[in-house]
Amino acid sequence: MEQPTPADFSLPPVPDQEGKRRALRRMKLVALAFLLGATVIFLLTAWAQSAGWPGWVGYVRAAAEAGMVGALADWFAVTALFRRPLGLPIPHTAIIPNKKNMIGSSLGEFVGTNFLSEVVIRDKLRRVEVSRRFGEWLAKPENAERVTSELATVVRGVVTVLKDEDVQAVMEQAVVRRIVGQPWGPPLGKLLQQVFADGAHYKLVDLMCDRAYEWVRDNHATVLRVVSDRAPSWSPKFVDAMLADKVYGEVLAFAWAVKTDVNHPMRLALDKFLGEFAQDLQNDPETMARAEQVKQQILDHPDVQKLIGSAWSTAKGMLLNAAEDPSSELRRRVREGLANLGVRLVSDEGLSGKVDGWVEGAAAYVVRNYATEITTIITDTVERWDAEETSRKVELQVGRDLQFIRINGTVVGALAGLVIYTVAQLLF
Repeated sequence: MEQPTPADFSLPPVPDQEGKRRALRRMKLVALAFLLGATVIFLLTAWAQSAGWPGWVGYVRAAAEAGMVGALADWFAVTALFRRPLGLPIPHTAIIPNKKNMIGSSLGEFVGTNFLSEVVIRDKLRRVEVSRRFGEWLAKPENAERVTSELATVVRGVVTVLKDEDVQAVMEQAVVRRIVGQPWGPPLGKLLQQVFADGAHYKLVDLMCDRAYEWVRDNHATVLRVVSDRAPSWSPKFVDAMLADKVYGEVLAFAWAVKTDVNHPMRLALDKFLGEFAQDLQNDPETMARAEQVKQQILDHPDVQKLIGSAWSTAKGMLLNAAEDPSSELRRRVREGLANLGVRLVSDEGLSGKVDGWVEGAAAYVVRNYATEITTIITDTVERWDAEETSRKVELQVGRDLQFIRINGTVVGALAGLVIYTVAQLLF
């Protein structure tokens, strides 16, 4: 793998670099002007003093001389931070280029100690009240819609990136095979037993009885034909017809009785059969084995296999359509749920307290376990910066303010020189 060059890790661009560069040059010229001004005054006063001018010239000369010294000293100090003054190999100069890595390490240690402390993080989060502020923001409809839209974008991205065959394989492994691997008899029997105990099956029995009666009532000719077809060939036709009518009447009366009488023996026998069937599904090995056979037959059916194979495609299409449509039921429910969550975070102190606790705990866990890795980002990044470029960038950011040190050095040096000369004149 090709190793990155130092240029690959240069400092990010600074906004309005040209403007800052002009301001830095301007301040350097101002500081230089103070030095040149002090130099000119010193030369003039030195000439004037040698020419026999009055004593006050000495005071001005002393101030100008000290101002020159102060300006030169501070120029040296400021310049030594970023480069070697006049290119001379003076020790302890060009501090930023030479000590770049140490500065990065110290900066990382400073951040880790003072900012990535668990106590500091917990105190800051506690005072910020993350859950309340987030709840106030989320409770606004436009913000809830914004979050919903972002979530929809994420869902679309995830669903689009996923390969259909991979998802299908996962579904078959995690869902279909688990369903197939579990016996159906006992859980189905337990479910049916609960349904029968609650009487929820009565409506289904009523429906079956109603449909059975209606079928017998509407199929008189069919019943007659069935009876006639089963009659002996030597039996007279009118006898067959009379017998068929009699059978039809009995069947119709029986169907009516079952339909109208909730305590009919047929209904009671059906209830007993269903109850025994639910027990057999849970306890009878033969019934359980037959249930497994039925399960396998259902799963092996071509239509079921086709349904399983197209399950992800169908779900994917539904999910994408719902995510893309702002008026879909899914997005509407998500939007309302987010807004309600925001209201609860503001009004429910118990919920907001829990959320704040979770946030504090998560942040504390990250700081406790990964503070070193986080600060390493600072040190590693600084180490990869080019030394000269780093010096130029730092000077561009803070150099303008440092030029005031040169200006102040000139002014303060001049005042100090004036005071020292005055005291000397008074004492001696």
